[in-house]
Amino acid sequence: MHEELAGVDHRIVTFAPPRDVEESARLQGIPLSSLIKTIVVRRGEEDYVFVLVPGDRVIDWAKLRRHLGVSRMSLPDRETAKRVTGYEPGTITPFGATTSWPVVCDSRLVDIDPVAIGGGARGVTVHLSGRTLAALLQADLADVTRPNAVS
Repeated sequence: MHEELAGVDHRIVTFAPPRDVEESARLQGIPLSSLIKTIVVRRGEEDYVFVLVPGDRVIDWAKLRRHLGVSRMSLPDRETAKRVTGYEPGTITPFGATTSWPVVCDSRLVDIDPVAIGGGARGVTVHLSGRTLAALLQADLADVTRPNAVS
């Protein structure tokens, strides 16, 4: 992860491993909308994408299917997610993943500064601007989320 961030304005933040996304945001002193969830989505046989979702939103599956031009997709089980990313669920990040899967970034993220994305271990995040994050990951920007009805 460190070489991917070389020369980029960022900050590594460490904190006690949180119970949930709300606690994670609170411990980092950021709004829930700034916390980025990295979701691994299977769109075909051994074909995955990372979807970056603001903490106060969830994937809108119809929008994501339409954007990717697929009729079906699913979430891998925990073991598969670890195998295809190299990270334990809850610590997954596109940075340093086993395979450089494509990244779809909810378009709202480019207007958030800072965002906090997982750093590959529990209680570790990277804070940087959403625009910088999208550029670093060469992300495909699209409106693929909806508000979380629970938040």
